[in-house]
Amino acid sequence: MPNRLARETSPYLQQHAENPVDWHAWGDEALELARAQDKPILLSIGYSACHWCHVMAHESFEDAQVAAMMNELFVNVKVDREERPDLDQIYQAAHALLTRRNGGWPLTMFLMPDQTPFFGGTYFPKTSRHGMPGFIDLMPQVAAAYHDKRGEIEQQNEALRAAFTQTLPPPADGGALSATLLDEALRDLKNVFDETDGGIGAAPKFPHPAELAFCLRRAADVGDQYALGMVRLTLKNMAEGGIYDQLGGGFCRYSVDAHWTIPHFEKMLYDNGPLLSLYSDLWLADRQPLFARTVSDTAAWVMREMQSPVDANKGGYYSSLDADSEHVEGKFYVWTPDAVQAVLSAGEYAVVEPHYGLDVRPNFEREFWHLRVAKPLAVIAKRLDLTPERAQELLDSARAKLFAAREPRVRPGRDEKMLASWNALMVKGMARAARVFGRPDWLASARNAVEFMRATLWRDGRLLATCKDGNAHLNAYLDDYAFLLDALLELMQHDFRIADLEWARALAEVLLEQFEDRAHGGFFFVSHDHERLLYRAKNAQDHATPAGNGIAALALNRLGHLVGEPRYCEAAARTLQAFKLPLERQPSAHTSLCAALEEELAPPAIVVLRGGGDTAAWQCEINRHYLPHTLVFAIPTGTAGLPAVLDKPAGDAVNAWVCRGVSCLPPIAGCAALLAVLTAPPGMN
Repeated sequence: MPNRLARETSPYLQQHAENPVDWHAWGDEALELARAQDKPILLSIGYSACHWCHVMAHESFEDAQVAAMMNELFVNVKVDREERPDLDQIYQAAHALLTRRNGGWPLTMFLMPDQTPFFGGTYFPKTSRHGMPGFIDLMPQVAAAYHDKRGEIEQQNEALRAAFTQTLPPPADGGALSATLLDEALRDLKNVFDETDGGIGAAPKFPHPAELAFCLRRAADVGDQYALGMVRLTLKNMAEGGIYDQLGGGFCRYSVDAHWTIPHFEKMLYDNGPLLSLYSDLWLADRQPLFARTVSDTAAWVMREMQSPVDANKGGYYSSLDADSEHVEGKFYVWTPDAVQAVLSAGEYAVVEPHYGLDVRPNFEREFWHLRVAKPLAVIAKRLDLTPERAQELLDSARAKLFAAREPRVRPGRDEKMLASWNALMVKGMARAARVFGRPDWLASARNAVEFMRATLWRDGRLLATCKDGNAHLNAYLDDYAFLLDALLELMQHDFRIADLEWARALAEVLLEQFEDRAHGGFFFVSHDHERLLYRAKNAQDHATPAGNGIAALALNRLGHLVGEPRYCEAAARTLQAFKLPLERQPSAHTSLCAALEEELAPPAIVVLRGGGDTAAWQCEINRHYLPHTLVFAIPTGTAGLPAVLDKPAGDAVNAWVCRGVSCLPPIAGCAALLAVLTAPPGMN
């Protein structure tokens, strides 16, 4: 019989509904049971696309012997870290404090009934191997320690709770934040940049879109060509590497090697949204066709595989694709030369074989080939005496055939829950790409997701965090509000609607009312009326996704200037002050905060286009330029309820107004004159 998890919305939890383990979801029922039975809680945190989560499930949670021991000794709680990032943050931090090691998934923690963890780890094999303790041997020892060593555990718990309080940022001295922090952040990123293969740091290689976006802005702001080269080299090698799906588009989570060749094959929505924005911006700064193709193919993948059908009253974006299919990581994606050759013509194979490295030894599990660009197409064209255009035609037709041949394979599982924060990241990515490349279909995709969120996740003036099959629930987190506010500011620059501006203001009000630390500045990860947990996190360091505090500060400052609301700008300034000391200690770990600092020091330019003429033509021309600190709004004639900054007179012809802070230039009647103002060096306008 299915266990309690069958009732949950999370596909990850539902994957464990047939386990013989007596699983509970996190909640009062499990906590009360642990107190009543005086049992420790075995907390297992993972997510649907996690390879090692599946391994531990197959080895232990599906095993009757292991499950019987778990049920006898513990109250067992399963958590989807994507639905409950609040719990994941707490217990990943606890794991680091207890073990002095990095965490990960699956995360396996043993808790007292009051939620305090006293022992933990990540993946445990069923029986001991490779120096790792066996789960079946470990559990009786942990249970015995819980009952026999209460005094020692309580001393440890007191120290752990005290350590949690130290994770909050210390009070700042109130001094002004300096632009030199931006220089220091860029310097630090340069010091860890891989000049051979691109990327921040060594293997395993992660995309780091927030850090690379910061480098791209600094290249534009101060003319740093090395910073531009960092972004160019990284994104080129990623797009030509195995971390990118050469046939279907979209990026995998990370590369296990330094060369971007073999990925961890899961595809996450939260990586691909920011990467769409970043590749679009890089194309504006460095117009290599590769970058445009990468955006186009990734956007196509998103719409084809990651967006729910609008005709089903949905339109939101799904969360992820598994790394595994048929219980084998990467099986859906890899090839043999014989399989490729069987699909292609001789001419196509002559191009594909050297281009994707099928003429050298296998690069995956010693018997398969994962496609990545091994030789440039221009080199192959010259070798085969083909024109570059003909070589490209052969490659394009080969890719289409290989994609079609791959489609009937058993596909990786798809996590079809829709998360507010991840949807917001993809809305911004799709809207930004649509604005840069003039693609109404991409804009429609972003708009459909926003309308899904408004209809399904916005209830009684508050956001809900997650939805599956129409069932939306859970209090939303800081990231949900901050990322959606940021996404709406991007969407309105391509498709201005007063309802979006009103929603943005409502989101900002909830941020201030429910998340702001009124005493010390900054925003807690959970709202003031959230369930009581072990502690309330408040941090601003970027991780796999940008920091909610950084994005909140950036978006609130922009919205404050846009609608003339000083409370929003002041909250942004307080956030920067709240994290002043962490920012000064390690600026490169806080590039989202650095983005907010850039526009705290120099307010963004707000461009308002109004009039009965062709504002779309003006927008198109402006969108051809990389202007990271410029917001452009074309206001439709007849729009009511506009704030003063946007409420400019609409005549027969198009006019533009440029405002910075509280100052606005006189109206500008020509697009060329407007661009001269927007592209002038700082201080020249």
